[in-house]
Amino acid sequence: MTRWDLFVWLALAATGLAFTWLAVRFASPLGTDAAPFLGTYRSNVGPASLVAPAVAATVLTVAARGWWDRAPWPIVLLTGYLAGLMWTFALAVVNGERGLYGPANHPGEPPGPALVLRWIHRAGVTDPLAVGLLLTAVGALVVPLVLAAVRNGCGDLEARRYLPVVALAPYAIWMAASLDALVAVLVAAMVTAGAWASDHRRTGPKAGLGAVTAGLLLGVAAMFSFAVPWMGFSLVCLYFARRRAALNFFTGLGALVPVGVAQLLGFRWVDGLLAAQRERPVIWWGVISLLVLLLAAGPALVASLRKMRNTPGWPYLIGSGAAILSTVLAGLARGGVEHAWLTFFPWLTVAATAPARQAGPPVPGPLLLVGAGAATSIVIRAILVPAS
Repeated sequence: MTRWDLFVWLALAATGLAFTWLAVRFASPLGTDAAPFLGTYRSNVGPASLVAPAVAATVLTVAARGWWDRAPWPIVLLTGYLAGLMWTFALAVVNGERGLYGPANHPGEPPGPALVLRWIHRAGVTDPLAVGLLLTAVGALVVPLVLAAVRNGCGDLEARRYLPVVALAPYAIWMAASLDALVAVLVAAMVTAGAWASDHRRTGPKAGLGAVTAGLLLGVAAMFSFAVPWMGFSLVCLYFARRRAALNFFTGLGALVPVGVAQLLGFRWVDGLLAAQRERPVIWWGVISLLVLLLAAGPALVASLRKMRNTPGWPYLIGSGAAILSTVLAGLARGGVEHAWLTFFPWLTVAATAPARQAGPPVPGPLLLVGAGAATSIVIRAILVPAS
């Protein structure tokens, strides 16, 4: 079935690219020279282009030999972080040093990104390259956090075999020096905290504290992205699936704290959401954004959606899918979703390592799909200069 998943992904990608060509040719201006992405197309091939294939080959070789199936779990988390960091760095340096430059300012609607940049600058880190390296190092924490949540929700072996999927993800193109990657870290920490709190081994004050922590992280993340609250739906489903529905109260209570503080300081979250519309053709971009999703998540997305019912980690897909669908239907997906959806991409592929049938035997890691996704990101990075 792995080859079939790859074939389906290739067919859908080709269809999406054809639609994008029609949009560029016949639609009103899309607001970018690099549809379906924001940025420009320009050859980026050089000596630094060899780094990413080397990193991908190393990770795939280690995974094929089953090393992560046997390694102690803390080592799995550490090496997963390093693999994700190296992959992000390798894709970024294709564009030279500027690929790691951090933002000098952030004019977006939610206050979170601007506040983080202000705090970083006040801490004495003002050089754009230093800011970019810091954000890249923090953004790579998504890998171990997602692995921890997948292990709790799906099982130990599924999490270990998910490592190459998340570490070599195509969306790493947009993770370097990105404030959106910071949002992805906050959400990954939120989901991990909720999974920890709802585990049957946690009861009483420990479970309540974990649920409140998850809510606080969700509220903070909502100060960075208007689509993030939908990810809380993952915890709602997880709590009900584990018969821990009371934890919804504690998570909801925690989420209200950052939002309430922001309201007292003058930021009205709902007003910011209404002001987030962009002057771009919504219908064309709604469809094109789904192509971006397909390319950024890679072929593992097809396998994950096919096997969604076979994993107890299905709540992760529900929350991320709801977030993406809501932005498309609300007309907020008007270009740039490769940045805005970074938070949701990892959760959409968690079922790629699920059994072929419910409660079935473990399956090998989808290394063919991982390799094809890595090759796709290398090609995209070789011709695309992402918008800063």
